[in-house]
Parts: sequence; structure tokens; C-alpha cells
Amino acid sequence: MRDATAQAGDDNEAVEIVGDKVEMVEVSKHPDPTIPVTDLSLADIERRRSHPVQWAAYAIAVLVAIIAPYWLGRMLAVRNTAWLTDKLNVFTPQGMAFLAWTVTLVTIACLGLAIVDSGRWLWRIIFAFALAGEQLAAGVSLLKFDFWYSTYVVYGDSAAVANAANLGIIAAGFGVAVFAVIWVGLLVVIRKDSPLNVLTRSWASFILFFAIEVIALLVVMFGGLLTTV
Repeated sequence: MRDATAQAGDDNEAVEIVGDKVEMVEVSKHPDPTIPVTDLSLADIERRRSHPVQWAAYAIAVLVAIIAPYWLGRMLAVRNTAWLTDKLNVFTPQGMAFLAWTVTLVTIACLGLAIVDSGRWLWRIIFAFALAGEQLAAGVSLLKFDFWYSTYVVYGDSAAVANAANLGIIAAGFGVAVFAVIWVGLLVVIRKDSPLNVLTRSWASFILFFAIEVIALLVVMFGGLLTTV
């Protein structure tokens, strides 16, 4: 058993007492420092990494993605109804519901990935573009709480496709709400040392999220809602 350690030499060796004997043993060599010496404090370093101008530009881009596409969609619905109706009639109600649900799902999923994987800008960029697409669909379909009245006034007998788009967006939003309740419930109920704690891991949470979203879509497409509104 080693009892003491002597000073290490320049050749990566040191004299140590092993049991009752003095032996020359090899020791690990500390690597050269890779972080340069600086007078900056940790707060100064964090400020340099924050990039406030970049974040401000991104916030403005997100606001534009929320406002401009929705305004454009509503303007097309009100002022170019005949042209827009001709384009929308290419889709079946089921196809439009699936398309609107997919765009909304991508928006929500990219927002979650941007929070989890905060070091990458890829998810934030995709989120902004997907948000613009979702807002455009919401504007075209005149999305609001009692959308079926507005869509019937604007689109008349062709309102089924616009209603389907609204139902697709609402289904994705409802799926998020259900997932949030279940996930928070799991965090509260499951103990940290329980084997079931694996259900709160990021990969398990995403599987649960997509499963709930698929169920919400199936309810809209095959639950009779497309023919009700």
C-alpha cells in the first residue's frame, strides 16, 4: 500500500513509498491549459455569448411570422374568395385536416426541440417557418372559437375544406394540452427513484407527445367531426 508521495520530476516520474520500499513510479502529467488567461469575469463571458442583437432580430422575425401570414390569409379569404375556393377545392376535407394538423405539429415539435436543444438555431429557424405556415392556414380558414359561422358566410357551400383546416389546427393544439396535463401529472406522481421515471425522459416524452397527437388527428378524421361543422 502506498503511504506517501514525493515530488514529481520533469520526466513524469515520482518517488513513492510502496509498503516498506521506496520505488520510482510513473505519474500522470497535467495537460497544457487550453483556456487562455483572461481578466474577464464569468458574467462578462456570458454577456458576450448572449448575442442580444441576434435574439432581438429573431423575436421580430417570429412576430412577423405570426402577424403577416394570418393577415394575408384573411385578406385572400375575404377579397379573393372565388380564386381561393377554387384552389382549396383541390383538397378533400380529410386531406386539408391532415395538412393543417401536420404544419401545426411541426411548429409545436420544433418549439419543443428548440427548448431542449437550445444550442442549435436549426430548430428555431424551422419553428419560425412552420409558424408562418400555420398562421397562413389559420388566416385562410378564418380560425376563431366559432369558426363555422365565419367560414359559411365567406365560403358558403365550400366551407367544408376551411372547416377541416380549422379542425386540424385545433386537434394539434388540443393534443398539446392533453400531453402537458399528462406529462406534468407524471412528474408529480412518479418518484425519482421509481423505474417508471423513464417515462419522463425526453425521448419517452416525445413518443408520448406524438402518440397523443396521432390520436387527436384520428378523432378528427374518423370521429364524424368533419361532417358536423
